[in-house]
Amino acid sequence: MASITIRNLDEGLKRRLRVRAAEHGRSMEEEVRDILRQAVGVTAPRNLGQTIHARFATVGGVDLEVPTRGPMREPPSFS
Repeated sequence: MASITIRNLDEGLKRRLRVRAAEHGRSMEEEVRDILRQAVGVTAPRNLGQTIHARFATVGGVDLEVPTRGPMREPPSFS
């Protein structure tokens, strides 16, 4: 993987970047990677759950009828 060094970064910009990274729960370095991915149009790989959600998000939700529960059965006796 390649490395990059950014010199003469404005202190205010660095502070905002640190805050943004903290809001997203990641390091400043990972935040910069994500910003660069978005800027050049490369999406980060998603996990299986995100992939499934993205595929079916346009379909919308489904309301299912929840059946009523009956009384619980007596536990078995082993005596």
